[in-house]
Amino acid sequence: MAFPTISNAAFRHSARGSALRPAVGVALVATFGLALGGCAHHKVDRAAEVASASVTSIGVNSYLWRAALETLSFMPLTQADSSGGVIVTDWYSNPSNPNERVKVSVSILDQDLRADALRVAASREVMANGAWVAAPVQAATVQKLEDVILTKARDLRRSDVG
Repeated sequence: MAFPTISNAAFRHSARGSALRPAVGVALVATFGLALGGCAHHKVDRAAEVASASVTSIGVNSYLWRAALETLSFMPLTQADSSGGVIVTDWYSNPSNPNERVKVSVSILDQDLRADALRVAASREVMANGAWVAAPVQAATVQKLEDVILTKARDLRRSDVG
């Protein structure tokens, strides 16, 4: 917070300056009192900010989150938001089939380990005449990814419980 400045004219040795000194003193005390009161309030806000930064839990089911990250670990990630439960990969081309690439997004919708708390979407492109062209993704591919993530999540939970 910036403190107000008072020019030297208020403190000059004149009859008028002498008359202003008590009023200026009262104004300074009031200003500094308000400023310090604002600082005390500001410290409370900073304490709350620091406390919120130290939260270690995530906003979605941790087993689903970890399983999704492990399942997609071979693909480059463009976004991974644990509080919102969103994982988005960049385009990935299998070295054995460089004329095809896939992009995957995973959404974890709940804090419970349930099948309906997971949503997987995929996009696929193929190379045609030197340009990438959108191609359909088989529904079985998306279903298989969901199954792999759910199975890993259940295994992670079993290992933590057992």
